Amino acid sequence: MSTEPTLSNTATVVKDLGLVDYAATFAAMQAFTEARGPETPDELWLCQHPPVFTQGLAGKPEHVLLNPEGAGHIPVVQSNRGGQITFHGPGQVVAYPLLDLRRRGYFVKEYVYRIEEAIVRTLMHFGVTGHRVGGAPGIYVRLADPFAHGALQTPADPRDPFRGLGKVAALGIKVTRHCTYHGLSLNVGMDLSPFQRINPCGYAGLATVDLASLGVQVGADEVAAVLAQQLVQRLAP
Repeated sequence: MSTEPTLSNTATVVKDLGLVDYAATFAAMQAFTEARGPETPDELWLCQHPPVFTQGLAGKPEHVLLNPEGAGHIPVVQSNRGGQITFHGPGQVVAYPLLDLRRRGYFVKEYVYRIEEAIVRTLMHFGVTGHRVGGAPGIYVRLADPFAHGALQTPADPRDPFRGLGKVAALGIKVTRHCTYHGLSLNVGMDLSPFQRINPCGYAGLATVDLASLGVQVGADEVAAVLAQQLVQRLAP
């Protein structure tokens, strides 16, 4: 059966799942990917999760600094995505592209670049300038002036590549049989304090920010709509 891109098999079905359990969503992504065939339409799932720490394949237990039992306890879920530990919670937009990369005609490195570009364009829509940091997937902002348009000084200081920066979006992907799942999270207006219990993405002392803390007051649904539009456009074949 042909897997050449056609109008029917490269369209993206966008689904807003609302607030959903992380582990159940992870299982659903796996099931979707395992069951899909050459003609299965690609999908983009948008959601938020109740508070949860997720550990990637490269995750190390020592990056969980503090997670007390009791009322403040947040579950730690092991996943098969790339990367280290991160936090998901209400007020953060999570996007899971479920794509057939072979059908779309590009490889993983370009896929990651396209996701980051979609995040940068989404932030730009709300007046915020996002930046890439070499070797550290995700999108960062200048803490002193998140609206400045100038490029970051390169090369970054190898002793402190995140000096003056805060992370606003994280990436963690999985590719199996050329098909993607897991994805990205973009912090909109959330409780950021759980990030202090971990080394975010494995980096000690890395500041984590959201749009609200940058002075941008916008609803998660509005951000999700812009992000979905950008992802569909930037991830096109």
